Amino acid sequence: MAQTDNTRHNAQHKATLKAAHRKNRTRRHGTPHPTTLRRTLRREAPSTVGLLVDAQDFAAMRHYRTFPFDDHTVYLHQVEGLLKTLAAQGMHATIALFDPEDYAEFCAESGIDADTGASRSRFTAEIAAAGATVAYTGQSLDDLIPVLVSRAVRQATWEYATLLLADLGTCADCGQDIGRAAFDRASHLLMRLLETAGPGAHHLVCSVPTDNDQLLAVLHTHRDTTGPARLDSAEGAEFATVLAVAVALESRGGVVLRTSAPDSPDRVHGWRLAHGGLAPLTAGEVFNAYCTDADTGEPVSPESGVEYCAGFDIGAEPPETHR
Repeated sequence: MAQTDNTRHNAQHKATLKAAHRKNRTRRHGTPHPTTLRRTLRREAPSTVGLLVDAQDFAAMRHYRTFPFDDHTVYLHQVEGLLKTLAAQGMHATIALFDPEDYAEFCAESGIDADTGASRSRFTAEIAAAGATVAYTGQSLDDLIPVLVSRAVRQATWEYATLLLADLGTCADCGQDIGRAAFDRASHLLMRLLETAGPGAHHLVCSVPTDNDQLLAVLHTHRDTTGPARLDSAEGAEFATVLAVAVALESRGGVVLRTSAPDSPDRVHGWRLAHGGLAPLTAGEVFNAYCTDADTGEPVSPESGVEYCAGFDIGAEPPETHR
């Protein structure tokens, strides 16, 4: 009898082990455990970090009770550690510029409490969706921050220039949108400039003074000996928008082109905006513009291996007249 009970007990134990084995095998080869699924989803959910790049912005955030940091250097170190951890876990991370003034305005307009981590997280998501970001690929913050600031400045410049063009209204003669016409004209000037610049790596800068600020746009292109110039479409649109402001406002803005090619010195050419077109500068004017400090007006030593050349005729069509 005891042997029969033992036999029955052993049979039940084996059956329990087989059932557990089948369950584990099903989980291993079938539907993963819920915890595993959540971990997979977490790895595939991108992360965004709102970064306070300078000490002044950091000091502004310290006024919030829930902001946990009191030292900017420590804060940057912790951010970099977080980014490295996310990258080690195979997660994609982007960095957005966190502006305390914009954050306060956002919270006031949204009717939310600014002194919470949830509000900071919500604002970060908003600026990442609409503003400038940089993807983290393992670079140091010292390398990442200048790129982020540059992109934020470009974004702000483009937005401001777009608003200026939008506020110009329509032509009293033909009813055409003046801002749109100016953008079309600027695009034509840019395309003609790139077509006549020839082969090489081209670096263009457009500078336009306005009542409130000095607008700057930069464009990098490359053109082989055959085929058209290759350029980033976003950079091209930004450059054309700033140039359009100069066209529409009849500003005294200017354009500088620097061309690099193998086995030859860099060449620098320049133009001024005049009557909706690009009027070539002389070689002396280009030299003076390029070798003068824009802030102090003091002369700057010319670069070695650079030729300062007159602007050239880009063959643009004559502009239409609007008022």
